[in-house]
Amino acid sequence: KTLMSDIDYWQSKVGICVEQHQHTVGKLAGMRPSNSFTKWVDLLIIDEAERLTPTALELLRDHHDRTHLAIILIGMPGIDLRFRHYPQLYSRLGFSHHYRALGRDELIFVLDRHWTRLGKTLDPEDFTDAQAIAAIERITRGNFRLLERLFPQIARVLKINQLEAITDDVIEAAASILVIGT
Repeated sequence: KTLMSDIDYWQSKVGICVEQHQHTVGKLAGMRPSNSFTKWVDLLIIDEAERLTPTALELLRDHHDRTHLAIILIGMPGIDLRFRHYPQLYSRLGFSHHYRALGRDELIFVLDRHWTRLGKTLDPEDFTDAQAIAAIERITRGNFRLLERLFPQIARVLKINQLEAITDDVIEAAASILVIGT
């Protein structure tokens, strides 16, 4: 199997789902030829793009040139610098965006939503919650992606141990399950 056959396969699968939804909501009548399903897909998002081989990058560039499919490449810091070695691809980059770590207010905002999803209320003035927030700040260093990986583990620790409160011990136990790079 090649990267392009995978892209074509998933683009077609997503297109079929979108087309079926369009029928369900009454926006389409009748069936279309199976080769028209890909018209519903306008954007391809690739995570961990730094892992792509030069051949895969060239295939993506060629696919973009032929189909005008928009592509977002998500990767580790410096991925844009790697693409400088591929001038045909680099010339097509629209922009590069570097995400910074969450600030304190942003972190509290995100944590409040996670607490709510777990049926809890976050109170930064409460000693237990303040300790939990400090533990999360220390472990994630404001990294949103790591924070998103941490919370399913927090929910798991709470459930397995039949705990009600999110404490710094719960956070530490949840973090110990994750593989966290330094």
